[in-house]
Amino acid sequence: MISQLVAVPADEVTLVGDLVLPTQARAVVLFAHGSGSSRHSPRNRMVAAELRTAGLGTLLMDLLSEREDIRDALTAEHRFDIPLLGRRLVAAIDWLDGQPEARGLPVALFGASTGAAAALVAAAERPERVLTVVSRGGRPDLAGDALARVRASVLLIVGGRDREVLRLNEEAADMLRAPHSLHVVPGATHLFEEPGALEQVAQTAKEWCVERVRAVRSAREADERR
Repeated sequence: MISQLVAVPADEVTLVGDLVLPTQARAVVLFAHGSGSSRHSPRNRMVAAELRTAGLGTLLMDLLSEREDIRDALTAEHRFDIPLLGRRLVAAIDWLDGQPEARGLPVALFGASTGAAAALVAAAERPERVLTVVSRGGRPDLAGDALARVRASVLLIVGGRDREVLRLNEEAADMLRAPHSLHVVPGATHLFEEPGALEQVAQTAKEWCVERVRAVRSAREADERR
């Protein structure tokens, strides 16, 4: 298994990330954290660990530079800048293509809160590279017009007691033209802090990503037999 701290150039800044690639990784899941969070998010790290049990690589990265993060803590000016965060994810996708150990692997995006909107924007910008998008308690509505341009399949995971976010996810789902599914975790609130709730998120995300990867491989093998 490869585990390393990486530096990703984007928008004339350098973003820090934690890249973990199991031997013979099947895909790479790029995480986009929510507002006010970072690559150290314990919830995303828990989900990432579960994904790696299925042979999926993970890249958890900060979407803001250290200076931007300090300013954002004071002003909150960057955490809702979805175009900026989307560009940062696009830069990370392009960076992965330049890494020998990750080149050619399918890329999945996992976004939490505002990070989900950024992930959808990035998926719309890189339709040939993004296999799927998973949103955890996300704000896909903030992706705006990009929703209709997403071609990757989308999984929206929302807590059953997170009623306002659930409503926003239902409205965003109506704007998606790509295949999508809305998974509601019964009794869960926005941060999935209830016993077993985050575990259900991780398991559902893993099964979804594995199935998407399997479908791509099956289609590729079928083409090779023709």
